[in-house]
Parts: sequence; structure tokens; C-alpha cells
Amino acid sequence: MKIGGFQPFTLSDFPGHLAAVVFTQGCNFKCPFCHNATLLPRMANQDVMLPETEVLGFLHARRGLLDGVVVSGGEPTLQPGLPAFLKRVKAIGYKTKLDTNGSRPQVLAALVEAGLLDYIAMDVKAPLDQYARLAGVTVSVRDLEESIALIAWSRLPHEFRTTVVPALLDARQIADIRATLPGGSQHRLQQFVPENALDPEACGVRVAL
Repeated sequence: MKIGGFQPFTLSDFPGHLAAVVFTQGCNFKCPFCHNATLLPRMANQDVMLPETEVLGFLHARRGLLDGVVVSGGEPTLQPGLPAFLKRVKAIGYKTKLDTNGSRPQVLAALVEAGLLDYIAMDVKAPLDQYARLAGVTVSVRDLEESIALIAWSRLPHEFRTTVVPALLDARQIADIRATLPGGSQHRLQQFVPENALDPEACGVRVAL
């Protein structure tokens, strides 16, 4: 699996768990507000990539100190090696959380069916009829709807998340997003971090000359 970054400890990314975060390399979206721009290219300099064996070795050494692993990105479901990596992580004894954009419901379904996930978080970036504007690319709304339904009915702890960019989303649009989500599912609003935005001008951020 292509690992473009690693956070050895977090209290906030996996509810109820002390966790590490693995960031996969490559994403199929180009959200203007993305704060992980270095993870977008599917191909990256091998000098900055982390060997999977190194990450797994760290996790082995932290057994008893950590109890969860978050796989984020980029978009993890683009990685052919994701199921095998999750199996290795669970074999060490960790709970697993997946952060996803929901664009690959078939992969998501396979992971759920295989029992490789303990928590799922999906970013819902915009009302479904306006998605391309926030995702930066053309998106299959049908795939997003399928992922939302799958997550909601997976019986796994889960949440849907929306990054609130004031220049791109207003209160009515946020209400429209909530209306697309199944009742009983948590919807969490995330603060926009302008300093690291992929396209600050598109997000209404003035760029100093």
C-alpha cells in the first residue's frame, strides 16, 4: 500500500480510541479546500513514501499504548493493498477506522463484508446536485448515494462529515446535505483551514502578492 504520511498519535480522529493515522497516497477528487494537497498525486517521490513494514513495526511496538488505527488519505479505497493492510492491522489487535470520500462503494462494501472495519467516516462535501463544484471533478452521484446507504445500514459506528467553507457553502446548502443523510446518522461539521487550502482563491481566501 502506498503510504504518504503517518501520524503516530491522535486523540481526536477515532472517537473513543487512542489511535495512529495512516495517510494513503493518491486521491480521485481535487477539492479546492483540501488541506492534504501533497497526498493528491497517485505517484509520488519514493523518498517521501513510508514503507508499510515500517508502519506495521511501529504499530507492533505500540500495542497496549494505542488501540486504534485510522486509514485516511488521499482516498484509501483507491489502494489495491488496503484490504491486506487492514487485515494485518487487525491481526496485531487494533480497531480500524476508514476515512473515505464515498466514491467507491464496491470497495467499501467488500471491506464491510470482510469485517475489516470498526468505524467509517465519509465526507459529504456538498448537496448531491452541486458536488462537482466542491469535489473539483465530475462525481457519480449514484456511487455517493450507494456509499451513504451502505454506511448507514452497515451497523457499524459511523459519521458523515462536511467541511464548512463559507465562500462555497451556506446554511441552506448545509441543510440540504443533512436532508440527504439517513436519520440517526451523525453529521459533523468541520472547520475550514484556509492556510493549507489547495485552491485558496476558489475558497474565497485572499492570496498575498
